[in-house]
Amino acid sequence: MDYLWTPWRYSYVTSTQDPSQCVFCAAAKDPRDRESLVVHRASRNFVILNRFPYTSGHIMVVPYDHVASLEDLPDETLVEMIRLAREAEKRLRALYRPDGLNLGINLGKSAGAGIAGHLHLHALPRWTGDTNFMTVAGETRVLPEALDVTWERLSQAFAVG
Repeated sequence: MDYLWTPWRYSYVTSTQDPSQCVFCAAAKDPRDRESLVVHRASRNFVILNRFPYTSGHIMVVPYDHVASLEDLPDETLVEMIRLAREAEKRLRALYRPDGLNLGINLGKSAGAGIAGHLHLHALPRWTGDTNFMTVAGETRVLPEALDVTWERLSQAFAVG
């Protein structure tokens, strides 16, 4: 039997966070951006690292409003969200030099939304051949960069503007 050690997940497994509390709303209220993984704050949305990323650099654009669908967002929030997605694309291309990017929104649990009650837009870099046997057969992701390093790089990239 093979063992993959993931000590960085210990805090998640032993978390005492109230499961009824929205993780995005909690991050929006938390002034400790590094701890909550927020890399950029705008007036209506913020950019946050995915705590369990598919690839290094996996970020999300999240409105401060706790809504589940695009139709529930004010126009100004939606416009800012798309502009931040464009900025995310620019920053991810500059930092990670990916072959492509995935940008997407999963609306509802059956569509794959892990947090269905709070709309969010995923932005993640992709490389040719980045799906390997670990992901396909082992259902395991191999990430070459720790989250604190990703946070540092992306928060600095967004700060440059």
